[in-house]
Amino acid sequence: MKRAERKRFMLALVAVIIMSLVFTSCSSSEDVKTEDNGEKKEPIRLTIWHQSVGDADPTSKLITEAINEWNEAHPDIIVEEDGVTGEQYKTRIKTALAAGEGPDLCYMWGGSFVQPYIEAGKLLPIDEYVDDTVLSKLIEGTINGCTYNGKIYSLPMYTFIASLYCNTELFEKAGAKIPSTYDELVDAVKKLRAAGITPVVLGEKDRWPGMYWYDIMAMRQAGSDETKAALKDPSKFNSPDFIEAARKLQELVDLGAFNENMFSMSFDEMVTAFANGEAAMIYQGNWIQAAVEDPESPTKGKVVAKPFPVFTDGKGTVTEFYGGAVDGFYINATTPHPKEAAEFLIFLSEKLGKGGYLAGAGLPCWNTEGLDTSNLNPLTVQTADLMKTATSFITWWDNILPAEASEIHKNLVAELLAKKLTPEEFCQQMSQVEGSTLPLN
Repeated sequence: MKRAERKRFMLALVAVIIMSLVFTSCSSSEDVKTEDNGEKKEPIRLTIWHQSVGDADPTSKLITEAINEWNEAHPDIIVEEDGVTGEQYKTRIKTALAAGEGPDLCYMWGGSFVQPYIEAGKLLPIDEYVDDTVLSKLIEGTINGCTYNGKIYSLPMYTFIASLYCNTELFEKAGAKIPSTYDELVDAVKKLRAAGITPVVLGEKDRWPGMYWYDIMAMRQAGSDETKAALKDPSKFNSPDFIEAARKLQELVDLGAFNENMFSMSFDEMVTAFANGEAAMIYQGNWIQAAVEDPESPTKGKVVAKPFPVFTDGKGTVTEFYGGAVDGFYINATTPHPKEAAEFLIFLSEKLGKGGYLAGAGLPCWNTEGLDTSNLNPLTVQTADLMKTATSFITWWDNILPAEASEIHKNLVAELLAKKLTPEEFCQQMSQVEGSTLPLN
């Protein structure tokens, strides 16, 4: 090859290489968003805090799965989660929001827990991001618990009611009847104890599980209307019905209804103990069902969900339920990315709502049409059927009473269970707490 020809060949080869590099660079940059100046654009990062971290909480796995699915589909909007268990979470989120250092999205209990943060402007209304298409997917009425003064602040995932869960195998072993009245409950406790079986497991280390027992017993004794009136005007707690409910709770303590280590047992330990068949009864929300019906659980297929027993001398009925609460995720008012946060909140709420229903985490707030419900665990079916019979709901009292009053209430119930207070002293002190300002329908 002559020198001139070799030179032309080399120039052509270089041109081909340069064009190839340019083409490769251009084609690879199609998947990378860039700023106007050509520099690579960093993805938006959203932080979300929650309290679903225990093995007994099916929502824990669902949140992680939902976030992974979102991040894979939205590489330009990356969500990062962080969670701690219930009571620790309450302290953490309260401190962070007060200091203006909260995450972009956070889990919040409804009612009186979230109310002060909405009133203080700490949380963002999301009406402009929630259109009719989203609202049409929700079961009628479920959005009500997510609104305040006519504005939407969250979307529901699922709802909860508390039931008395009974291990039929242990009842049969003790020759006891599944109770439908307080007298039958007392009889069952006696027979279970005589058979060497712990009648009821209670994790009072976290305080709120014990609250459930007094609250439902007060509702059974006083009735729904009188209970709502007392929550609005606590002076009404200092009355015969609420004193009698406290007396009955201490009667159960005296009969040995509860585990001896209840004050050192946590919520997670309580659920694990029941799922392992270490007690005949537990009174809890339907979030425990996944642990009970887990394929590895010794109690799978052996537990039934029942309404709390009625009192023959009480005003409450079997169709008055403790629960009906709708908790959810809220957006920090200071987030620099409100639109993206709202888009993720909508995705997460629907994903958890439907997936959680199938996993036994809660009863549905989203339209379940088209979902394969053939594998729903029996306890989910039972609690859904119970909910259909409801004539009224009173949600968890610590979500109704103002923050300080709810803490006082939980502490007083713990002292009642420990017999450090008489029923009269308990109700007298309850009559001094601040009443709820929330509407109680």
